[in-house]
Amino acid sequence: MTTIAQLRKAALALPETEEGRHFGMVAFSVRGKGFASLTKDGCVQLRLSEDDARAALATHAGAEAVLRSGATIGVRLALAEANGKDLNALVRAAWSNRAPKRLVAAMDAASAADATGDLPAAIGRPATRALLGAGIDTLERVARHSEAELLALHGVGPKAVRVLKEELAGKGTALRA
Repeated sequence: MTTIAQLRKAALALPETEEGRHFGMVAFSVRGKGFASLTKDGCVQLRLSEDDARAALATHAGAEAVLRSGATIGVRLALAEANGKDLNALVRAAWSNRAPKRLVAAMDAASAADATGDLPAAIGRPATRALLGAGIDTLERVARHSEAELLALHGVGPKAVRVLKEELAGKGTALRA
């Protein structure tokens, strides 16, 4: 069972995502373009390409097409019925559908470079994605930032900062004060 907290975490982990309200619903947008929202009855609506919507409808029995002028513009499914992994993939697809192409390309490059640089795997994938999305792909670049700056990145938590500090100490350096 997926919760609004998981939806929020998946959406806000993506670059330049903002949370707001749209017609009274919790909504997420990238550069002013909405890509996900949560209805009052607990359904998540995702703006997807026609192909992604078709795939989501085939995969999720309870999903419904969201139509505009007869064309499929996304899907709607009960948040509680989606598993976390599927929801993350759908949110990412919806974000990619609405985000500027250069931003999507940068995010795709960061995802492809999951093992780029010398960032320790122990910080976790969300922290790695957040750092890569911010252009921080090496410990040398991590050291240019303060603890507060790193913690301000969505996806980077206290554990990731602790691991990064330990790695930096092992190399004889530290975070910026």
